[in-house]
Amino acid sequence: MASTSSPRSAPSGSQRPRVLRVPEYVDSAGDEAIELAGLAGLELDDWQRFVLRHSLGERPDGKWAAKAVGLVVGRQNGKGSVLEARELAGLFLLGERTLIHTAHLQKTATNHFERVLQLIESVPEFDQRVLAAPRGKGSEAIKLRGGQRIFFMTRARGNTRGLTVDLMVFDEAMYLSETERNAMVPTMAAQSISGNTQSWYVGSAVDQEDSSQDGVPFAQVRESGHAGADGVAFFEWSAPGDDPSNVPESVARDPEMWAMANPGLGIRISHEWVEHERTVEMGARGFNVERLGIGDWPDTSEDAGRVIARAAWSDAAEHDAANRIAGAPVFAIDSNMDQTWGSVGVAGKRADGLAQFAVDAHERGIDWIVEHCLLRKRQHSGATFVILKNGPAASLIEPLKAARVKLVEANTEDYARACAGFVSLVVDGRGKYPAPQPELDEALSAARRRTRGDEDSWTWSRRNSTSPDISPLVSVTLATWASERPRPRARVINPYNYVS
Repeated sequence: MASTSSPRSAPSGSQRPRVLRVPEYVDSAGDEAIELAGLAGLELDDWQRFVLRHSLGERPDGKWAAKAVGLVVGRQNGKGSVLEARELAGLFLLGERTLIHTAHLQKTATNHFERVLQLIESVPEFDQRVLAAPRGKGSEAIKLRGGQRIFFMTRARGNTRGLTVDLMVFDEAMYLSETERNAMVPTMAAQSISGNTQSWYVGSAVDQEDSSQDGVPFAQVRESGHAGADGVAFFEWSAPGDDPSNVPESVARDPEMWAMANPGLGIRISHEWVEHERTVEMGARGFNVERLGIGDWPDTSEDAGRVIARAAWSDAAEHDAANRIAGAPVFAIDSNMDQTWGSVGVAGKRADGLAQFAVDAHERGIDWIVEHCLLRKRQHSGATFVILKNGPAASLIEPLKAARVKLVEANTEDYARACAGFVSLVVDGRGKYPAPQPELDEALSAARRRTRGDEDSWTWSRRNSTSPDISPLVSVTLATWASERPRPRARVINPYNYVS
């Protein structure tokens, strides 16, 4: 198919974002950062220089006018170069001690590490200041003799614990979850008075139809940027629109719209290639999201995505230590998909007739679980144990049987009933948990539904949830189900061998 525009008449990418919000500043370190990048051979486009100048604006007290920076721009436009320039400035110009660059995938973090290291090695004065640059998978870092350091990592649980951070970069922010963001942002708190911290959220538009994406923190920064919130610099290259499934063809095929959403058009992305993407390589929705920047952004309201509203969950919390499970408890076992975390939940009836549930244990791996269950069996002679027959912890079924615990193997139908029953129990006020339960709170906040067959049948979704580990919630759900389900009548053997 012929291109919609000839190369001579085709518009170049817009060097200014369609949406721009920048807090007031009196000076900027941007030009020095641009010059520093140039020393390393990193020649920036006009739009990249524009972002650096306005994101590194300074208040009269010398602190950043923007504590958070949001950048929305389509793939392959050159946003990685903006981050490289910002991180070089942090190491060699701005006096930042600890910088963290995070990505969704390890290979992306590693590739960015390699690019930054090459830029440093290209300048002898920079290279001489490097003390170490470990390359081990997951441990990539650049450490300078003066104590400055930058880490390149995925957003795994606990990766930033113990660090005090000056610059936090969330690359591929469309994949960033609230759980990940909440675990990492507090690392800047210790610098909030005497230091000068900044966080960057960078990525393409979020598409909620992509189940691997979360994007709620990115959407929150975007909403703050659109509203002109204090302390937020926001740059968005996109075509107008808020529904990628409902974009007129006249918009999708218009090179002016391509230019509005892609500052790299005509510089590193050809018009011919964009037309090829639109007509051959990509579906309409994918093109509208990835190339036009028209996202399906998530709801950022307080209860967005939650299966149980915060108010109902808070009402179920009790701080009264006197409430206890009366009688034999039920314990349930679960793990995340790769078995790097395991959980044991517990539930049972209280003396007042309400259900009580809690996370009994949540630890790394699953090797500890059988021994833990044996301990609970010794402590509670009538205890029952539950596990999903086809769940990720199913490899523990035979060891648990060998340990002679009273084991219930729940099938998929049981699991669906357990999930629906657990939600009803909490919402109706019939179930309580002893607060605090941080692992359970986190898992519930991240958990999403997976519909089975009809809309009334569902289970917790491990794939679509915003955390890779919702095992605390699954274990508690199963334990509550087993403690609530009707028990079979006891069989009584009479003297004549009849069963009644």
